[in-house]
Amino acid sequence: MNGLRRKDAIEIKNKQNQVAQQWSPEVRRPFDEMNNITSNLLLHMTSSMRFEGPVNVDLNEITMNLVPFPRLHFLSSSISPHTAVSPFVNQQRSINQLFTDVFTRETQLMKMNPVGSTYLACALLMRGNICTISDLQKNVVRMKHRLTMAHWNVEGFKVGLCSQPAVHSPCSLLCLANNTCIRNRFIGMKESFKQLYKRKVYVR
Repeated sequence: MNGLRRKDAIEIKNKQNQVAQQWSPEVRRPFDEMNNITSNLLLHMTSSMRFEGPVNVDLNEITMNLVPFPRLHFLSSSISPHTAVSPFVNQQRSINQLFTDVFTRETQLMKMNPVGSTYLACALLMRGNICTISDLQKNVVRMKHRLTMAHWNVEGFKVGLCSQPAVHSPCSLLCLANNTCIRNRFIGMKESFKQLYKRKVYVR
């Protein structure tokens, strides 16, 4: 019995190593990539409080502008360029491409698809010294025609601009959105929990 368990453990370990190598040949530990994504998100979100910029945004302003009602406080996040591999690869994007990317499914940091869903509010935090306030305003107007905003908050955009670029890119964009598509994510988590509970997993 112990031999079978040891054999299963070895097979699972080998499978994990194969998946890690296929995901990123240069990085052997997938959790390092996940930690890089999380740290980039936090560094980007707090950059306005650590560096100077034309339009600084405080965390209190994000909460105040993105949460219309106390119970609707679940935010989704996306970042472009999406850098998960360490060391960072210099991925240059145009400003227009950055704004387009953060509203796509591929750049979301959670398994969800915002396309076609309703936005209650949205914050766009830009880092880089090649972007101007006029560039932000122009792209916000451009994206308004592509996104479905709540009828009572059509102008629900909060923008921030920090002059200090990130380490891995001369210009990057973080999007924090209050989107109704997160409902599907909660439904999936609920169904997964019900299936586990039905089989009495982790229940004494």
